Amino acid sequence: MQPGRVLLNLTRVWLPIAIAVAGVVAIVVGHGTNGTAAAGVGLLIVALIVWMVNWMYRMSVDSNREREREEAARDYFTRHGRWPDE
Repeated sequence: MQPGRVLLNLTRVWLPIAIAVAGVVAIVVGHGTNGTAAAGVGLLIVALIVWMVNWMYRMSVDSNREREREEAARDYFTRHGRWPDE
């Protein structure tokens, strides 16, 4: 596996999981009696935010690829008078 893919996988999947696990541990250890449980809830929210930012970035990249395919299809139509998949 390429080093870039490993880093990408760590950032997209394992970082939010690690943050969420730390949050759950803080909630369990805190037992709701001190600020530790509240920090755990905060960590769960941060894990969700990290996951959502990664998801939105992937959506943006996919959208750009789709836009490029559409533009190439329109160029093909302009040159040949028909859509490429016809």
